[in-house]
Amino acid sequence: MNVTIRKIGNSEGVIIPKEVLDRFGLKAGDSLELHAEDGRFYMQPVEDDISEELDAARFFMDKYKVALKKLAE
Repeated sequence: MNVTIRKIGNSEGVIIPKEVLDRFGLKAGDSLELHAEDGRFYMQPVEDDISEELDAARFFMDKYKVALKKLAE
């Protein structure tokens, strides 16, 4: 698959085709890690493993807000 480097603001970038994004479960705003090795580029998704835990903690704190306040006294 060929892509073209394009001007984006003061930088340059490539557009990742929708089929590739879908295959890897990526969307706008996701982060990729870029590696250069042996004259080639490799990209892989950055693991956002902490975000799920933070969402679960916020849900728990909202759900048990009263109990947590009592325990803090």
